[in-house]
Amino acid sequence: MEEQVKEKIRQIVREAGKILLSAEDIASAVSKKEGFSNYVTEFDKRTQEYLIRELGNAVSGARFIGEEEGHDVFREENAHGLTFVIDPIDGTSNFIKGFRPSVISCGLLEDGQPLFGVVYNPYQDMLFEAQKGCGARLNGRPIHCSDDPLAKSLVIFGSTPYDLDMHRLAMETTLFYMDRCIDVRNTGTAAWDLCQVACGTSGLFFEWKLHLWDYAAGALIVTEAGGSVTDADGVPVRYRGSQPIFAASSGLAGNKYLPKDLGFDANTYRR
Repeated sequence: MEEQVKEKIRQIVREAGKILLSAEDIASAVSKKEGFSNYVTEFDKRTQEYLIRELGNAVSGARFIGEEEGHDVFREENAHGLTFVIDPIDGTSNFIKGFRPSVISCGLLEDGQPLFGVVYNPYQDMLFEAQKGCGARLNGRPIHCSDDPLAKSLVIFGSTPYDLDMHRLAMETTLFYMDRCIDVRNTGTAAWDLCQVACGTSGLFFEWKLHLWDYAAGALIVTEAGGSVTDADGVPVRYRGSQPIFAASSGLAGNKYLPKDLGFDANTYRR
């Protein structure tokens, strides 16, 4: 992938971050979406519109999958050519409440497989990126996963807030890991959490159901940093739609770390 194209993508994502930074009176711009505790703001929509317009100009012929405004399904056509998968504000509830961070996630698929990914936290000006086969970086500097075992790692969990049927499973899995790691964390933005595994802050991130736009960029960043991203059975991520995501550092990937391998029966806690 040409450096000139990557730089255009970086610049566009950074510019989109200014929409988040300049947002005011967010509470009056909130509306409800389908699902429990699932919200969208006018800033989500504005950011996605900006990204689609500018990225479309930068990469001619690219298709789009995004969380807002009806671009949210992986179709057969997305398995061919270039497709941007974007989450304009990952962590919308954080954004509404002023709880940081919220990030912009932008993944680029080629023939349905990850080619390039960017996750940008505008509040701290932290831009994570990775190109397939070229490693992962934070603000231009190489990053790598931790080599620590689970017992010496932080575990970040996603609570799957929009699916009531999975709330107990999310909490019981978290409690299970809490007895086996240093401590657990929840930030409310999966794309950011994946980047924490990539840069060595966390040894494991999991969420029992994530949409493609939540992980399209972050999963590539983890794997290019030396980690592993699979479903709950250890099958590598497919980049096709919603699925469980377990992202492990290099220190965990060679050992037993998935719930089923440690004796946790997920079916017990499914509604």
